[in-house]
Amino acid sequence: MRKVLANIPAGTAVLEGVLELPARPAGVVLFAHGNGSSRFSPRNNMVAAALRAAGIATLLPDLLTREEDAHRSSRFDIDLLTARLHAAAAWLSTEPLSAPLPPGVFGASTGAAAALRLAADSGSSVAAVVSRRGRPDLGGAALEQVLAPTLLVVGGADTAVIELNRLALAALQCEKALEIVPGATHLFEEEGALERVAELACAWFIRHFP
Repeated sequence: MRKVLANIPAGTAVLEGVLELPARPAGVVLFAHGNGSSRFSPRNNMVAAALRAAGIATLLPDLLTREEDAHRSSRFDIDLLTARLHAAAAWLSTEPLSAPLPPGVFGASTGAAAALRLAADSGSSVAAVVSRRGRPDLGGAALEQVLAPTLLVVGGADTAVIELNRLALAALQCEKALEIVPGATHLFEEEGALERVAELACAWFIRHFP
């Protein structure tokens, strides 16, 4: 396993992140953290570890600076999160260890909207997207432009978010799927729930990486 500490230029900010690569990775997944989360998110790190065990590299960056994250409004600024995700994707494309690898994006909460907006960009090379308890509906009109195969994963007990994901699913014109994890609540804290998310994500990315 190789680990690279990333300093990602993003306008006037510099974002910190961690790129980790197993031997002979099939692709690299960029994590788009959501509301109040960071590269230290235990749930996203658990999913990232499962991806690496399956032969997929991961980049977990902070999308907001410490000062920005102190303001709740920044966590819902989808334009800002998308711009930061673009910066992280650009860094991946120039880092020698990750540049040859097909990229995927894993989004959580508001990060899911940013992930889909990144995938909707005509210059994007995103191969696949996975959303965990995300707000893909906040992607707005960009959803119709997404070409990358997209998997939306929601807990079965998270009824409000299920409906929002169904709205987003209807707007997506790409290959798409909605997976509902039975009994899981918003944070997938139930036994085996997050492991199921990781299984679904691994299978989706492996299936769609060229």
